[in-house]
Amino acid sequence: MILYEIKIAYERQTGEDNPGKVKETYLVEGLSPADVEERLMGEISKYIFGDSELTSCKKVQFYDLITSPEGDKWYKARVEMITVEDDGKETRKKVSILVQASTIAFALKNLSAYLASLDCEIVSITRSPILEVYRAVK
Repeated sequence: MILYEIKIAYERQTGEDNPGKVKETYLVEGLSPADVEERLMGEISKYIFGDSELTSCKKVQFYDLITSPEGDKWYKARVEMITVEDDGKETRKKVSILVQASTIAFALKNLSAYLASLDCEIVSITRSPILEVYRAVK
């Protein structure tokens, strides 16, 4: 799974009369920056009035994405995975997991349930600026 974090600035109807400039962050799964930019513009073009500007497109890595149908926000969790080698040596690896939830409490609950069978520690969980995630069609 190759994911790109795309930041875009554009004019969108923000109130009753006036369009306003907004800056938003999206996560899009795809093969290349050009591919994900085209997919994102296809998804959000109906909301754009006038010019848009892609301000950033970078490849990001997440260990996993935990989705929730009632979630309307995304939270980025840093988790330290703990493994014990055959020789008894303990190794720790920090990974990022993206969790969809309506509140940080539900994000923590969903993350804890996901990690229940793994030997790991939750290092941090914060609200992500990601507005929406667009996965590749399977």
